Parts: sequence; structure tokens; C-alpha cells
Amino acid sequence: MELPEDVLAAFPAVRSEIRIGYARVSTRGQSLDRQIDALSAAGCRKIFADKKSGKTAQRPELEACHAFLSAGDTLVVPELARYGRSLHDLITMVGDLRRREIGFTSLHEQLDTTTPGGRLVFHVFAALAEFIRELIIAGTHEGLAAARARGRTGGRPTVVNTELLKAARDLLPDPGRSVTSIAKLLGVSVGTLYNHIPDLQELRSGQQPTLT
Repeated sequence: MELPEDVLAAFPAVRSEIRIGYARVSTRGQSLDRQIDALSAAGCRKIFADKKSGKTAQRPELEACHAFLSAGDTLVVPELARYGRSLHDLITMVGDLRRREIGFTSLHEQLDTTTPGGRLVFHVFAALAEFIRELIIAGTHEGLAAARARGRTGGRPTVVNTELLKAARDLLPDPGRSVTSIAKLLGVSVGTLYNHIPDLQELRSGQQPTLT
């Protein structure tokens, strides 16, 4: 995601002092009580809670939570893992909150984007996410080049391997890249990605959380 020019600029610029909580457990057998107690103690006046795996894009209570938030509010989560499915997912959602002038706080990590220190930490997270994506791309290119140098230039057994599929999975949630561009980058066809990644649509559907 594109980083703001001034990573330490205050957001929200004007705070409403309203704190809204979001909690999640991955199975219906798990209890939300601990998370809800922590959010209540943190001053959240309303709490949304999902009982869904973080790997699924379908989190209706999170969508309702995003829709409920207004400029000046702060979203509070018990820990980062309860909110984002991946580092990229986390950076994208918090970036969307920032554009809406909504703060973000994670209790376990003591991360608060309404403070200069918290905003700096999140800037570092975003830079790290971009660095990791660049490493994935570079590593994939090197692997394909090495295969070609050994005379292995095509065919499913050579091109489609564990490293390539992992790189594709890491790149697919990126809203800045289309499936076509990812396939071209990795040197395979779009059909190959669909054939070898059964949950490709789920990976893509989670790239842009619904905020309205």
C-alpha cells in the first residue's frame, strides 16, 4: 500500500473518544469471553465479534464493525492476529481506517496509531511488508532463471513447484496486482494458477475489506 507522506501525522485529527471493539475466535467451540472482557475494560462502548477462521474472507461482524465506525472513532482489537489474516491484510485495513480518519489500537501488542510512536511502528510494518513482497518476487525470478540455466525451460513438473505456488499465494492478496500480472511475473498461465490453487478466489476476495 502507498505510505502517507508524513507517517507521524496525527490521525484521527479530531478524536471522538468513542472506542469500538472487535473480537474473533476461529471455532464455535472457543469462548469470546476473555477478549470481550479485555475490550470492555479498555472502554469500548460497542463490541462486534466473529466466530470464523482468520483464513476466510467471510467475517460479517468485521464488515458490520467497519460500517459502524465514524471519523474520529478508534477501533480496538485484543491482538493483531484477531484482526488481520496476514501482515499485508493488516496493513491494508489499517490504511483504510486511516483514510477514514479512524484510529486503531491493539491491546496485546500495545500498538496505538493515535500516538506518534504507534504510527511509526505501523510505518515500519508497512515497509517490512513491501520488503517481503520484493524478496518473494526476486527469489521467484532467481529460481526460474536457475531452472532455465540447467535446461529446464518448461512443462508442468518443472515450472509449477512448491516455491512458485507459495510465491503466488503471497502475491494474490495484493490489491495492486491482477491475477494476470502475477501469472506473467511467475512465468505461468492464468489457468495454471487456477488449476493449482483451488482457493484462489478466496485469496483474492480478501484483498479489499468492505468498509462501507
